[in-house]
Amino acid sequence: MEAELKWLDDPTVFRVNQIPAHSDHQAFASEAEAAGAASSLVQSLDGKWQFIFAATPNERPANFWAPAFEGPFDEITVPSEIELSDYAQIHYINTWYPWEGQIYRRPAGTGDNSQALDDFSTAADNSVGIYRRTFDLAAGLQGKDVRIRFEGAERALYVWLNGHFVGYAEDSFTPSEFDLTPYLQPTGNVLVVEVFKHSSASWLEDQDMFRFSGLFRSVSLLAQPAIHVEDLHILPTVNDDFTSGQLALKLKLTAKEAGYLTVDVQDASQTSLLHQRLTSAATVELAPVTFEQVHLWDTDDPYLYHLVIKVYSAAGALLEVVPYDFGFRRIEINADHVIMLNNHRLIINGVNRHEWNAKTGRTITLADMHQDIATFKENNINAVRTCHYPDRLEWYQLCDQNGIYMMAENNLETHGTWQKSGAVEPSYNVPGSVELWLPAVLDRARTNFETFKNHPAILFWSLGNESYAGDDIAAMDQYYHDHDSSRLTHYEGVIRNPAYRDRISDVESWMYLPPAGVEEYLQTADKPFLECEYMHSMGNSVGGMGSYIRLMQKYPQYAGGFIWDFIDQALLVTDPVTGQEVMRYGGDFDDRHADYEFSGDGIMFADRTPKPAMQEVKYYYGLPK
Repeated sequence: MEAELKWLDDPTVFRVNQIPAHSDHQAFASEAEAAGAASSLVQSLDGKWQFIFAATPNERPANFWAPAFEGPFDEITVPSEIELSDYAQIHYINTWYPWEGQIYRRPAGTGDNSQALDDFSTAADNSVGIYRRTFDLAAGLQGKDVRIRFEGAERALYVWLNGHFVGYAEDSFTPSEFDLTPYLQPTGNVLVVEVFKHSSASWLEDQDMFRFSGLFRSVSLLAQPAIHVEDLHILPTVNDDFTSGQLALKLKLTAKEAGYLTVDVQDASQTSLLHQRLTSAATVELAPVTFEQVHLWDTDDPYLYHLVIKVYSAAGALLEVVPYDFGFRRIEINADHVIMLNNHRLIINGVNRHEWNAKTGRTITLADMHQDIATFKENNINAVRTCHYPDRLEWYQLCDQNGIYMMAENNLETHGTWQKSGAVEPSYNVPGSVELWLPAVLDRARTNFETFKNHPAILFWSLGNESYAGDDIAAMDQYYHDHDSSRLTHYEGVIRNPAYRDRISDVESWMYLPPAGVEEYLQTADKPFLECEYMHSMGNSVGGMGSYIRLMQKYPQYAGGFIWDFIDQALLVTDPVTGQEVMRYGGDFDDRHADYEFSGDGIMFADRTPKPAMQEVKYYYGLPK
């Protein structure tokens, strides 16, 4: 198969040769490796790569993917943002698309563009990063099937290995994996990755943020032993007595030989609760096992059980160890329209959190994440919305371990297709009810679910942000309900198109609804009320929190909300005049059009220094509800 540039223009092409999404479990070659959290089945490709920047698709060099191609190359760090390496314009914008007022575009399948595709493959505003890396296979990967995983790439990427086209992927914020096995060599492998800033996926990723591009999360090689756990679905349920529960498992294996596996479960004190041996097959299920006493997971007591799956050959050789921590908890809506967690009213003291580092943009570190969790704990924040895309894989584990409730949001925002200059005007809204866009958005829902389905911290699947409403988003809601009875769905944008209210979202959700409006709704509520964004934290703000908190104390149907937002999006740069390090916001980089300091609306500055508003948050979130 040959790579085709026209895929950039076609919303129905969003993955080519990409391995289907699966659970985010880690595999190890031995028990000792699993205990140490470093796997010989993983080889990192992070570090220095050769790099070519092309301002437009037409300016790319010919045959750049060929092993014999000699450049000339620059050098870039992976992961990083291309714009922050000084190759392209830094640009912050809120609701508009970056090309508004410069290039006329309409989404494929809408309005006067109902038959035409977009023009990204030839566009003057579509910059390209060409990455090249030569590698030898590490010892632990030799003789095994090997795939490559890109944890985050904005916005569309093509992959070649040793001159062979491997695959194509969109969806910037979820992992993309490809099988490299047919083209691998023990040494001297030449990997080439081409990343385009724009594709038809750009219509779906109109988030309020700096518009970057490139390989901004880690890249790694993953080896699969002869028998491999491809997907793991952990199904813990809590019985009606909220004392006992059941545990079931569904596994998908890839196998080149016969074998077996063992399943072990321990509690937090390492007491063995379950041991079973199962024969390997393409699909393996552990029938529900009753636990007479289960320790429930919640924000005050994030109790986790430890699952270990060991995979053996028929001769008894250990091939793979898969550990995973999980929790028992139960979320539901009672007859009074109150959200209940473990038979107690759920209270969300939440924030929206962009992934952000003042020096590296959306390329964040583990230290950043640990610091954010510590800030949550210090300030009575118990919940986070992953606005407006899936986060780094490690963030979900940290929320499990620290009892942070999660609203796990799809990578979807199409704000500029339905709101123009502040007016609701959905004449070319996507995805809307446009069939052409349905496969792409359903794929994003599927990927979000399949990747993160085992995390007890996730209480809500959020269908996306500010994308109006129509049949396509209703289909996403139905997908989650068909595949997951252990969580609720959320989507705020249905208030713009209330004809879909019965088909979209288990909860009523309004952004920035004043307290009087909240109370008016609560007096006749037929769904729980949850504010996915409130208390917009720009300038000297959040002083009105008390009015909302008093309503939470009065109405149990009010579950709380998520402050917009946690951290400023600003960049720490060296001022050319003073030589001092200073924060720069939207519009400070000669970026036009821009939404200027609108990127600075966190309760923390971009360097993770708390603003005075944090004191108000800590006080009100600490009050009894």
